[in-house]
Amino acid sequence: MKRIAILASGAGSNAANIMDYFKSKSIVEVVLVASNKSDAGVLQVAERHRVPTYILTKENFKQGDDFVRVLKSLEVDFIVLAGFLWKVPSEMVKQYPCHIINIHPALLPKYGGKGMYGHFVHEAVHAAKEKESGITIHWVNEHYDEGAVIAQYCTEISEEDSVADIERKVRALEIEWFPKVLETTFRSS
Repeated sequence: MKRIAILASGAGSNAANIMDYFKSKSIVEVVLVASNKSDAGVLQVAERHRVPTYILTKENFKQGDDFVRVLKSLEVDFIVLAGFLWKVPSEMVKQYPCHIINIHPALLPKYGGKGMYGHFVHEAVHAAKEKESGITIHWVNEHYDEGAVIAQYCTEISEEDSVADIERKVRALEIEWFPKVLETTFRSS
């Protein structure tokens, strides 16, 4: 069984989806949910699923290896970023090479990098009049959204689609594919 930690900054819809998906499967145990926001909805999601939580600060996350020690003490195998907005420090990437997975709401390498998350991505896709958008699930390295791609899924965008329409279509891909790709990745490791 793979022991995973989920890092999220917001409401926790992807984290909830992951926990619900793996609830009846014996392949994954979510052992920690961590957030950089003490009022993030993901913390309530974790509480409902009876998963311990941890509040990240800039000091315990970016400077030093305090959080890495927490992960090691819990024997975490994989770290899943589910709407987590901070860049992962190099030390954590070194401690967990090819064991940190992120989901991005666009078809990388387009619309990635610092500041490109959530509605900012969908607004940029809309402004560029793209014919498609989607999700990228990728390994995390030392650079924003530049790790090796694990999987990409796309959806068509029509000229009539609003930013909200694009967001809804991309969100549907996240719900359908993120847990399935995680399961395949965990089974093959």
